[in-house]
Amino acid sequence: MPDLFSPFTLKGVTLRNRIVMSPMTMYSSQDGQMGDYHVSYLGARASGGFGLIFPEQIAITPDGRTTTECAGIWSDDQIEGHRRVTDIVKRFGAVPAIQLGHTGRKGSEVAPHRSYPGYPGNSQLPADHPNGWQCVAPSPIPYGGDHHWPVHALTVDEIKALHRRYADAARRALDAGYQWLEMHYAHGYLGAEFFSPIANRRTDEYGGSLENRARFHLEALDAVRAVWPEEYPLTMRLGADDLNPAGTQFEDAVTAIGWMKDHGLDLADISLGFNTDDMVDPPMGREAFMVEMTNRVRTEVGIPVGTSWNLGIPETADRVIRDELVDLVFLGRPALSNPHWPVWAARELGHAAPFDLVPDDWRWWLQNFRGYDASIGLPPAKEAAPRLRSA
Repeated sequence: MPDLFSPFTLKGVTLRNRIVMSPMTMYSSQDGQMGDYHVSYLGARASGGFGLIFPEQIAITPDGRTTTECAGIWSDDQIEGHRRVTDIVKRFGAVPAIQLGHTGRKGSEVAPHRSYPGYPGNSQLPADHPNGWQCVAPSPIPYGGDHHWPVHALTVDEIKALHRRYADAARRALDAGYQWLEMHYAHGYLGAEFFSPIANRRTDEYGGSLENRARFHLEALDAVRAVWPEEYPLTMRLGADDLNPAGTQFEDAVTAIGWMKDHGLDLADISLGFNTDDMVDPPMGREAFMVEMTNRVRTEVGIPVGTSWNLGIPETADRVIRDELVDLVFLGRPALSNPHWPVWAARELGHAAPFDLVPDDWRWWLQNFRGYDASIGLPPAKEAAPRLRSA
């Protein structure tokens, strides 16, 4: 029976545990570059024991970013910054992963902690603003609310060009040293928009039927699979439900993931579509609310799965692995709040050797602590925690 600290092998890559640092946008790039900030921030999580480390969603084009402060890999001169990240992640025993994406009609935003005159954080800037651009989408339908500026509907030629940009970005990711590639087709971004009838009103081969709405995904997978090595996993974060009767329906997502598996998808990372704020009974406040959906994909499609959303309690994260509901646990905010979350979780769960998760020189000092245990910098472990095997 696996547990949270069991190794996980997919294709030719083995993770030291089932704990993934989920992509989180940091708004700390200039011209799409990764820099010292990213090396420090991501290296800390690798040294803290995470098995798989993602930076934020990495844009395949300049207009695929969320803001002008977001990272990209649309140019060869961005490779070196990414290589610095992959080097530090590998040095500390984790596997470096990249999530490629395009924000579609949800781009051209103000960073949430900033503002411009007349434009508060998270609002969308018009195309003629110095920090804005023309957003694109399957159909000329703005997202709504303060995202109301005109949207350009992609032509078929432009769609084909984007698939080539995905492949170009994958080549650069390989050159940069990444060993796991995920495509971001959730959270209201471009891939999620093509999949959802709310955002996709096309009448050509990319709209209408489920087969047509999934075509963008399948062709992008084909383009990336052609350049991404078979020994490295190719995965996708899919917006599997818009929680709106007019949007993406979960049953359709299960069917489409089966097609994606046939096109080279190795693991499905299940999330929500977020193509509208008008959701029926939004579950974001409930613990582990994506696990049931995710397990259905695992069972019905026969593909490894991971998910995020409210899995930051160690007992919960361990349970969903032990019960074989999911294969990987993705942690976003918990990874931000505690770069040593895996070590803390190991102590909470009674792991025999929690400090095996940190680099050897740190491990020696922590295992040979001669002071008062409660002052070591971690909360005392729960006495009633189940005993896990040694790493």
